[in-house]
Amino acid sequence: MISKEEMETLFADMKANAPWDISKPLLWGYFFADADKAKLEAAQAPLKAKGYQVVGIYDSKPEGDNPALWWLHIEKVEKHTVDTLHARNQEFYKFADEHQLESYDGMDVGPAA
Repeated sequence: MISKEEMETLFADMKANAPWDISKPLLWGYFFADADKAKLEAAQAPLKAKGYQVVGIYDSKPEGDNPALWWLHIEKVEKHTVDTLHARNQEFYKFADEHQLESYDGMDVGPAA
């Protein structure tokens, strides 16, 4: 799980180093993982209903003893603070649990335009 302290570090780093204004809406990407592609496919509809755009479902190659996983990538232009992003992560951990997904694997961010 991503802690609130990690969110604080992320925002401090973005404020100091990102080439975009973090006080404006940004394009946030969120990732879910599971070995069963069908579970991720089923998770798309409720996420779309919440306004997220599905970027795609991708597979990873197995590495050593780790089997291949499928990754669901969704995006939404949103304005976040440490607190709102922390709340969103908690919401997605709960969503992954409710939909019996192996994990909510975190987020990335970039400019909205």
